[in-house]
Amino acid sequence: MIDYGKTKAWRSDPVRHSYATKDTILYALGLGLGTDPLDAQQLRYVYEKDLVALPTMAAVLASPGAWMRDRKELGIDFLKLVHGEQGVTIHSPLPVAGTVVGESRVVRLVDKGEGKGAILHVEKSLKDEASGQLLATAEQVLFLRGDGGFAADQGGDEPAPALPAPPDTAADVALELPTRPEAALLYRLSGDLNPLHADPVVAAKAGFPKPILHGLASWGNAGRGIVQLFCGHDPARLRSIRARLTSPVYPGETLVLECWRVAADEVAFRARVKERDVVVLNNGRAGIAA
Repeated sequence: MIDYGKTKAWRSDPVRHSYATKDTILYALGLGLGTDPLDAQQLRYVYEKDLVALPTMAAVLASPGAWMRDRKELGIDFLKLVHGEQGVTIHSPLPVAGTVVGESRVVRLVDKGEGKGAILHVEKSLKDEASGQLLATAEQVLFLRGDGGFAADQGGDEPAPALPAPPDTAADVALELPTRPEAALLYRLSGDLNPLHADPVVAAKAGFPKPILHGLASWGNAGRGIVQLFCGHDPARLRSIRARLTSPVYPGETLVLECWRVAADEVAFRARVKERDVVVLNNGRAGIAA
């Protein structure tokens, strides 16, 4: 059984992550940018001249790694873990190269009940090593399918407020975002080397007909689509983005990003796979600067 006290008290050591312009470019390529090498707006993310970084890259920098698997004393059933939600708030534009330091901690652990799993919230602060500037705060929400039922003996936290559903109207705007057949093979080079995204044998054992795209790649695609639609292609205007990861995407499928302008500085969104009409990101919200 999961140990609530030990898990809630978990803090990572500082994770130092140095990256170069080629890593920033590789992250953008993994999200499908550069498919039109004559598009000046796409070229800004994949060519070192006037290079800019996508804000969603903050989610993959200075990760604490597979600590839930390695810390056996916490009692987390790592094999039944599902990435359920991801958010990031940008405090300062990400450098296109440099060294950052990430510090992660558990901020919430919710018991859904015996046989119903638990919800784990992990927050990461990301700072520039040289200046100490806080660049971003990321929150990863994980569904621990095998770990419900601990609260009766140990206590637990209250659930976080639910993300608001998108408006029950037709989207104000929709954008098709095709993914490459090799998208997962590219994206995994940004840090997530789980063979589920590369090895057909591993994918079959997990119940999938072929390797799936990383959830953070689907989420990152939504981020770059919102930068295109609402930020005038200026990534510095995307201040925050958060969404639920509701279903896997297969590389080569087309994401349809559906968006609603709900306030001058806020966009609601969801994404579905065009070929299967399956919602893969839901309850999305993005904060936009003027």
